[in-house]
Amino acid sequence: MLKSQRLIQLIIIINAKKSFTVQELADEFGLSTRTITRDLQELSELGVPVYSVQGRGGGYRLLQERILPAISFSEHEAVAMFIACQSLQRMGALPFAEEADSALNKFYHYLPADVRDQVDRMKGKVAIWSPKRSNMSSSILRTLLKAVMQQVAVTIKYRSAKGVGSRDIQPIGLYASQGYWYCPSFSFKHEQVRLFRVDRIESAVPNTSIPCRQEVGQWDLWSTPEQSHQSLVTMTVELTAKGAHELESDEYFGSSIVQQEDGRHIASIQVSAANLNFYSNWIWRLGDNARIIEPQKAITYTQQKIESMRVQYSGS
Repeated sequence: MLKSQRLIQLIIIINAKKSFTVQELADEFGLSTRTITRDLQELSELGVPVYSVQGRGGGYRLLQERILPAISFSEHEAVAMFIACQSLQRMGALPFAEEADSALNKFYHYLPADVRDQVDRMKGKVAIWSPKRSNMSSSILRTLLKAVMQQVAVTIKYRSAKGVGSRDIQPIGLYASQGYWYCPSFSFKHEQVRLFRVDRIESAVPNTSIPCRQEVGQWDLWSTPEQSHQSLVTMTVELTAKGAHELESDEYFGSSIVQQEDGRHIASIQVSAANLNFYSNWIWRLGDNARIIEPQKAITYTQQKIESMRVQYSGS
């Protein structure tokens, strides 16, 4: 076996064992302990997080973060990785920003010179445009993402209109919209799914004392109880030509706009009853270019906003 192949096999075995002795590896490979010790030293210099264990039994242990064996990428695949990561640069925060930079640096170091030149010319040329929000925490995003991956509950301090309060949640996923990150989660207090804007989360700490719900772990961003007919209501909006033009690229209502025979534009979607005020506020920004037709609860909410604004500007 070539040395390079042996080192790859060694990484695979170390990942599986987590803790081991030099003698165990020597027996497995049929090599001397001196050779295995040199291999471990070389892997350590390459960044594999192995450290020696002192005390009875001794041996070695792999740190919590495991290392994948070497993976071969074509030049086009490597360039695609750069494009994918650079397209996210406009986001104010990412749950994997440092890791992405580290991975790209490794790619860049081993790329042929002509491919590096192509990558350099590509910088600043490709982007997924998004308003850049600067008040988001990468560490909180990382905590939430790990909670999703590891099925762990999280205790957060959340800032709402009522002030800052503590919530115990089981995160379902993360998604970005309009430069903000959102985390739909199961709220243990309310026994239902709630949507949390991540920049309003002041702290997030894993809470292993709370048992996670197995069924919640099966949900994703497209299949939560919000998708059931019991919790959905139809929201219909009438739009002027200008309103339809402004809303046609909207992520919520855009694809539902239909021009009627009489020239009116109607947008109708299914929304979560719990988030009805959110969608009402979303339409509010269009002013007199949009009118909510249903449900009545959304109409009443909007009328109350109008009255509140009238009082505020009447000076009474």
